[in-house]
Amino acid sequence: MSTHCAVPRNWKSAGLLVPGFLLFSAAPASAQRVEKHFKVEARPVVTIHNPNGAVTVKAWTRSEVLVIANLGSGHVDLDAQQNGNRVDVMTRQLTESVAPDDLRADFQINVPQDAELQIHNDSGAVSVANVLGNMDVETIAADVDLQDAAGYLTIATVGGSFQCVRCAGHIEVNSISGSFRLVDTRSYHVRAQTSTGNILFSGEFLPNGQYRLKNYSGVIELRFLPGDSFDVSATSLKGKVNNQAKLTPPSHAFQSTPKYGDALFGTFNAGHAKVELTSFDGTINIVKRD
Repeated sequence: MSTHCAVPRNWKSAGLLVPGFLLFSAAPASAQRVEKHFKVEARPVVTIHNPNGAVTVKAWTRSEVLVIANLGSGHVDLDAQQNGNRVDVMTRQLTESVAPDDLRADFQINVPQDAELQIHNDSGAVSVANVLGNMDVETIAADVDLQDAAGYLTIATVGGSFQCVRCAGHIEVNSISGSFRLVDTRSYHVRAQTSTGNILFSGEFLPNGQYRLKNYSGVIELRFLPGDSFDVSATSLKGKVNNQAKLTPPSHAFQSTPKYGDALFGTFNAGHAKVELTSFDGTINIVKRD
C-alpha cells in the first residue's frame, strides 16, 4: 500500500502534509488541484462523500485508485485515506459561514473495473463509466449518469435525475421528483420508482426478467421491439394507458375488465419476461422502439 501526492508549486498559500490527508490554509484562494494514488488489490471498495461538486468515476486497467480533486477555494480540503483494500474520499470544510460556491470540490477518480462504489453527493453531478462492481449512489439534487455499469446498482435521489445507458445487473432506483432514463439496458431486474418524475425504459426484456416502473404523476414510457417477449400489466388510476403492442388477452377474465382507472393486461409473443407499469394519475405509453 502506498500513497503519493502531487502538489502544484505555484500555490499562493502554504499547505501542510500530514499522514492520510492534506490540510490547506483556511485563507481563501483560487481553485487548487490535488492528486493522490492508492495501490489496491482485486475488488476494492471506494467511498466518496462530497456536499457540492461533480464526481466523475471511470474504470481503468491499473490496480490503483487515482483521485484528482479540484478544490474551489481554500475553505475546503481533500481527505483521502486508505484502510486495507478500502479507499475513503471526502471533502472537508475548514471554515464556517462560507458561501456554497466556496465549498465546491470536483473529483475525477479512476478505479479498477471490479471496484465497488459508495457515492454520496448532495449537489452537482455524478457520472460513472465502465465500472462493473456493486454500486450505491445517494444524492439530494445531483443528477446521476451511469454508462456500461453492472453489478447490484442502488440509486436514491431526492430531486436528481437518473440515466443508465447499457447497464446490466440488478437495478434499483428511487426518487421523489427525479426523472429516469434506462436505455439499452440488459438487466434481469429493474425496479424504478419516483413520485413526480417521468420514466423511460428502452432495453432488453430478458427471459424471466422482472421490470417494475412506478410513479405518482408524470409519463411512464416503455419501448419494445417486435421480437421482445413479455407479460405486461399497466394501470393508471386517474390517467391514461396508451398501447401499440398486439397483446394476447390474459386467461383470467377479471384482469381484462378493471373496475376503475385505465388498465390493460396481456402477453406479447411468448411472455418470457414480466412487466408491471403503475401510475396514480400519470400517462403510460407502450410504444414501438425505433
